[in-house]
Amino acid sequence: MLWNKWMRLILACLLCLGWAHNGLAQRNEEARLRKAIQVVEDLGDIPETSIPPALMEKAYGIAIIPGVIKIGLGLGGRWGKGILVVREDSVWSPPLFLSLGGGSVGWQFGVQSTDIVLIFRNRESIEAFLDGNFTLGVDASIAAGPVGRHVGAKTDVEFRSEIYSYSKSRGLFAGIALEGASLDIDDDANAAFYGKSLDPEDILEGAVDRIPDTVHQLHNAMKQTEETEDYGAGHPDAGT
Repeated sequence: MLWNKWMRLILACLLCLGWAHNGLAQRNEEARLRKAIQVVEDLGDIPETSIPPALMEKAYGIAIIPGVIKIGLGLGGRWGKGILVVREDSVWSPPLFLSLGGGSVGWQFGVQSTDIVLIFRNRESIEAFLDGNFTLGVDASIAAGPVGRHVGAKTDVEFRSEIYSYSKSRGLFAGIALEGASLDIDDDANAAFYGKSLDPEDILEGAVDRIPDTVHQLHNAMKQTEETEDYGAGHPDAGT
């Protein structure tokens, strides 16, 4: 009898710990998504030093990885977690959670945190990522992205790379070299956020049972960015 009582108590504690872990994991993903939303909102703040609207208009998918940690102690490395959304018929998908990692060569020293934005220009590069073991510059061509709202609109610049990469610091965007970095699907984060394990393709196709409010906030932020890119009447850059 005493043994059964202790077993029931231990089982109850384990269940409580499991519920607490799941709740904490979901809050972590919510926090990650809110940080990504802030990065999206920053896209339209300073058009002259942001990702070109002409490139955003051609984007099939966008990966946002806030707070990427870069450490240099002789050799260097980057680690971070973020989200990916894709666009079909002008509608953005729910976020797919992912992670970024990889080293870099050359003498480096110090620790730095920055936000990373990757612009995927076609479906093929997204499909290559979903297949797994995806390395930037190997499985899809990547280039440091240009900045400025006039790029591509009043010049002859052609966007030929499959992916363009940016870093954001203090609200300003700049192209960054990320060849050799790897992208991986964060299955644990996706399961925690959506309440169960899902295929990455199903998430990007919108086949999810629950859409948290933060996802709607993300979509609204993406929509506001697209409207800002139009520079319509009332925008300070309209008519320039």
